[in-house]
Amino acid sequence: MPSRTAAAPVESDMYPAVKAFLEGQGYDVKAEVCGCDVVATRGDEPPVIVELKVSFNLALLLQGIDRLSLTDRVYLAVSRPRSRRARGASVHRRSVRDLCRRLGLGLMTVAPGRAVSGVEVVIDPLPYRPRKRAASLTRLLGEHARRMGDPNRGGVTRTPIVTAYRQEALRCALLIQRGGRASLKVLRETHLVPNAPRILQRDVYGWFLRLERATYGLTDRASQDIGRFAAAGALPDLGNGAKIHT
Repeated sequence: MPSRTAAAPVESDMYPAVKAFLEGQGYDVKAEVCGCDVVATRGDEPPVIVELKVSFNLALLLQGIDRLSLTDRVYLAVSRPRSRRARGASVHRRSVRDLCRRLGLGLMTVAPGRAVSGVEVVIDPLPYRPRKRAASLTRLLGEHARRMGDPNRGGVTRTPIVTAYRQEALRCALLIQRGGRASLKVLRETHLVPNAPRILQRDVYGWFLRLERATYGLTDRASQDIGRFAAAGALPDLGNGAKIHT
């Protein structure tokens, strides 16, 4: 039979290390107290509760949230993955750490069998006070304001999102399609694609073909993508007056 050290760890393997770690800080530590995996007390301080799980999952998160009704000092403890890329290493993801911070939960990893040195505190449970990201908010509101209509369906996956930039690139492609070709001067005169020079020069989507100086046509990929967005009802409206004269 395989030994315990060779087998996959279980929650009880983590307890000795967590107990030793807390006792090293002067706590009186006991296991399985009223459903809590680990309860540690020190003088008149609020108790510390630690919930153990081999890997970070929803069940552990819900346990931690429930324990917050008893004390603000709640830690989620998971078995330490062998590497940050190993299966179960989600504890190292920034999104996981941010989630714990938002909920006011602490997070630690445990290497079973390594006593005090086997415990690493990733974050401590502190009141969450998010910093407002002014630049990100400006981008969000700017994108919302520049986007014409509501061309996307919320919650879709594996579907290109029609951003304000893509809408303008599509308008540019549709105008070129109407005339077969178009110059930058003519595109600017429509007032529908104010960023036409940048869009055509960057050619992010591989739609535009430079025919001669400041004059562009469309690639086969552009025609295919226009058809795809048309089928999805996501093409921007050019209006009846938008005509290209070559």
